[in-house]
Amino acid sequence: MQSLLAIFSSPGPELLQLGPFTLRWYGLLIAFAVFTGLNLSNNLARQRGLPNGLINDLMPILILSAVIGARIYYITFEWRNYKYSFLEMIAIWKGGIAIHGALLAGTLAIYLFCQSKKYPFFDVLDSIIPSVSLGQAIGRWGNFFNNEAFGTPTDLPWKLFIPESFRPSEFTNYEYFHPTFLYESLWNIIVFLFLIYLFRRGAKKKINLPSGGLTSIYLITYSLGRVFIENLRTDPLCLGALPPLCEGGIRIAQLMSILLIVIGFFILSFVYKINEKIPKNIQQKEVQK
Repeated sequence: MQSLLAIFSSPGPELLQLGPFTLRWYGLLIAFAVFTGLNLSNNLARQRGLPNGLINDLMPILILSAVIGARIYYITFEWRNYKYSFLEMIAIWKGGIAIHGALLAGTLAIYLFCQSKKYPFFDVLDSIIPSVSLGQAIGRWGNFFNNEAFGTPTDLPWKLFIPESFRPSEFTNYEYFHPTFLYESLWNIIVFLFLIYLFRRGAKKKINLPSGGLTSIYLITYSLGRVFIENLRTDPLCLGALPPLCEGGIRIAQLMSILLIVIGFFILSFVYKINEKIPKNIQQKEVQK
């Protein structure tokens, strides 16, 4: 059976070039993800009773910190490839970012923003986190156009053709690989839909979902999928070994995902315990509002 992804293999990273100006698919997808996420988060923030304009004020800070954090995180674990050139460190358009770095730096930026503006941290996080999952689902298709973030060789019907110049040296004789970017994109869509379902049920008081609950559920569900998908990747960040398979070493994304699952369960336990300590008459007043 011919693979659809093999038939429609990546046309390359560049969508349009006019003189010195180059429009890349990855940049276009990220811009679309930001625009979509901004509108969605504004809507969710209003439903949480947060001030109008909060998300608009936060978004530039959040985007900048997430990009810087994602780049620093990646360079930290790929230092051998960047230690001799500062220009290569800042050449983010050549690729080399990590979602876990973006999550860490973005969360810190949101916390500092909320502290300075006296906004409820977990409410703001819960209003943004579904957009993060949706943005990941959209952004992963940038990996398709860049011929990156693919998995080990496979003959499955949905196998992905990778040009020889993009294959790891160990797999130059193979043509078709697991489309791990697609696996993660689909998983993020499932997580996104689940988060929106929980958000709406919580907003209607049909389930008890305290502030921070949605964020913790994202950390758990996304990370569970990443643990399994990462095991197929041929380009992981490794500790104690080198790609493509990290043999004898640790895949950093798997380690971080397990840590985030633990953190997610801790936050979930914490916010439910805090919610139980709120006097019932105050909870009833909040429901009536």
